[in-house]
Amino acid sequence: MARVLVIGGGIAGAATALALHRAGLDARVYEAHPDSAEDLGAFLTLASNGMRALAALEVSAAVTALGFPLTSMRVLDGAGTQVAQVPLGEAADPLLRYRCLRRGDLGSALQTEAVRRGVTVRHGARLVSVEQDADGVTARFADGTSASGDLLIGADGLNSAVRAAFAPAVRPRYAGQQVFYGYASAVGLPAGDARITMVRGSAAAFGFAVSPEGETYWFARVGGDPLPAAETGDGTSAGWRETLLPLLREDDTPAADIVAATGDDVLVTRATEIPPGSPWRSGRVLLVGDAAHAASPATGQGASMALEDAVVLAKCLRDLPGTDAALARYEELRRPRVEHNITVSGNISRGLGTPSPAGRGAAPSRPGEEELARLLDWTADLSARP
Repeated sequence: MARVLVIGGGIAGAATALALHRAGLDARVYEAHPDSAEDLGAFLTLASNGMRALAALEVSAAVTALGFPLTSMRVLDGAGTQVAQVPLGEAADPLLRYRCLRRGDLGSALQTEAVRRGVTVRHGARLVSVEQDADGVTARFADGTSASGDLLIGADGLNSAVRAAFAPAVRPRYAGQQVFYGYASAVGLPAGDARITMVRGSAAAFGFAVSPEGETYWFARVGGDPLPAAETGDGTSAGWRETLLPLLREDDTPAADIVAATGDDVLVTRATEIPPGSPWRSGRVLLVGDAAHAASPATGQGASMALEDAVVLAKCLRDLPGTDAALARYEELRRPRVEHNITVSGNISRGLGTPSPAGRGAAPSRPGEEELARLLDWTADLSARP
């Protein structure tokens, strides 16, 4: 069995290890954090494509035990008038329904499942360097230890140490918005309706969903110059509420009341992206997930794209003859789709809307849903072209 070193034990890393293990490879995970907790304050939405990838990894049950499903989306304008309501994704299939859950819970569930299946996960392993030659690749860690394998996967997120090792000039860039997340109780909104509401506000985009227990999960995207990094890290929940409330009170929607009812669970971060066209690979080293193709959160596809990566990479390594051919095929299959997402999501965050296919700055083409379903079908051979 070929040994694969996976750097990063979050969503992308744990999913990649699960996929590689299912494909018959010896995957070992090295996580810098001392435990499995990561980004516990933020939540995310897994779309049907992400849920399909989880089904391919046979971990649907572990994830559907978390959070709550979303089967429809309604849209309100600034006056609070409903302008649209549509079903979300493949709502008829319980395994493929959109799901709202905390980011840290998803990462922990995937990591726990990987360990249960026999994948080695080592915490407190902070990468400091990568060395490779014709025979293999070695990761060296801050505590003086090292690990060697046939392939190294960088699944270590936006500020990837693996990416810095071979492409130091590639830096995450600001995508035009600050993003706030929070949780509110006793707001008086209907609980358990499996619906997410999007608000087209005058000064902020806002979204919320209510759990079956009556807790309101919300986010706000606010355009403008980026806050200093120190401010985003040191700000208080009360301060973030006071920043948001004047913007939300410009409109007659539930947004201001939801934020006003929020306690200490407020987090703010920058919408950030990796520029399309950035290198993903150097010899025996490959990037996946946000390390390769982070996008602004406007499309809500970051975690789902990382889960897709895991399945497609493992299948390429399973189906193609030789590592070089497998990694080349992986990049051929993944780059158009994820760079389409970077472009579309970035344009939304910058207030440019969705680009015209023929216009300047058009998003790259991406595979259709039928082709995506084939790529994520564990039984489909990716060495064969459709």
